[in-house]
Amino acid sequence: MDNQVKRVKRELVRRGPILDIYADTMELPDGKREEWDFVSHRMGAAAVVPVRDDGRILMVRQYRNAIERMTLEIPAGSRDSVTEDTKICAARELEEETGYQSDNITFLISLRTTVAFCDEFIDVYLAKDLRPGEQHLDEGEFIDVEAYDIDELCAMIYEGKMQDAKTVSALLAYKNLLSQK
Repeated sequence: MDNQVKRVKRELVRRGPILDIYADTMELPDGKREEWDFVSHRMGAAAVVPVRDDGRILMVRQYRNAIERMTLEIPAGSRDSVTEDTKICAARELEEETGYQSDNITFLISLRTTVAFCDEFIDVYLAKDLRPGEQHLDEGEFIDVEAYDIDELCAMIYEGKMQDAKTVSALLAYKNLLSQK
């Protein structure tokens, strides 16, 4: 049997400011056709694990409409353009969301958030040597900044209290990095 899956048609259903939603007609290995949803995240994104000098990690608490509740996440956001360096995006989101800046930002991990139906990628960085800047949230953005140690955050992950994929992945990658030192 030929194991090729082939897209035979892609139709734009909705164009949004960040996401485009498509209906794809796919031909499966058995020759049958199915309709699949596809979400294109045009810009890509960056996120940051901001670690204070005392080792506590700055987290942002905000409302997420998709799950109808407040979440605790690492700072993150979309790139301003498809050519923007994700490290620059991470530094910008750090200051915008937390009010802190850093010149010590290093790559941590790269993620594909939901490969079953979306092409979004997020590059995650580690920020140290934080210094106060000025928080300047986007219009319609309401965020509280909180600080936790890595063990508290990991406990929240394993208790099911923290489920955001980028945040879980980034924190576990950071915890692993700490264990190697």
